[in-house]
Amino acid sequence: MAMTARILIIEDEALVAMELRFVLEDLGHEVVGTVSDARSARMLAAETDIDLALVDIHLSDGPTGIEVGRELGQDLGISVVFMTANPGMVRSGVAGTLGVLSKPTDERAVQTTVDYALRRREGQPVDYAPPELQLFG
Repeated sequence: MAMTARILIIEDEALVAMELRFVLEDLGHEVVGTVSDARSARMLAAETDIDLALVDIHLSDGPTGIEVGRELGQDLGISVVFMTANPGMVRSGVAGTLGVLSKPTDERAVQTTVDYALRRREGQPVDYAPPELQLFG
């Protein structure tokens, strides 16, 4: 039985966010929100219980995703995976976050990445990371 989680989507492209929401809900997860800018992400994260955040780097207010991801991971203890078409922007890693999934991605990559992140969060044994996910340090 796969575990279910409360997941925040931080993504400024409405179609991408919607597709991601469908995939995650299909997998039995609860999407607590989809936001498109750093300010909304911070507000929602401050008042909501979140297990995992999928964070795009370029948001509607600029390339603010990196800073938001760092805050969510380091300050709020949320598991963070970046999803971006520009993985080079976080090549050196971001403190408090797990890694980066390159876009475009597919349903299976999202599923295995989310599963991996949640197993790590729960302290469960993880054999290996999905190949699509570049782990930080």
